[in-house]
Amino acid sequence: MQVEAVRVAGPERGAGLGGALLGWAADAGRARGAVLAQLTTDRRRVAAHRFYARLGWVDTHRGMKLDLTRAEDPRVS
Repeated sequence: MQVEAVRVAGPERGAGLGGALLGWAADAGRARGAVLAQLTTDRRRVAAHRFYARLGWVDTHRGMKLDLTRAEDPRVS
């Protein structure tokens, strides 16, 4: 299963909502037969990474993106 764009409003952080949300997502994935969950997060969100690690998520990959709205073809230099 894929988890993306996880956000909890600033004033609500620290109340357990994020952990509950990700716990619910994992349970829902398991109930539907998922055997692996992947989470994407911006590299700049260091505090979020610490939070995910406390919940048992492991940093295993590096992702890349290509902006397809650019006018030029990135394959041509």
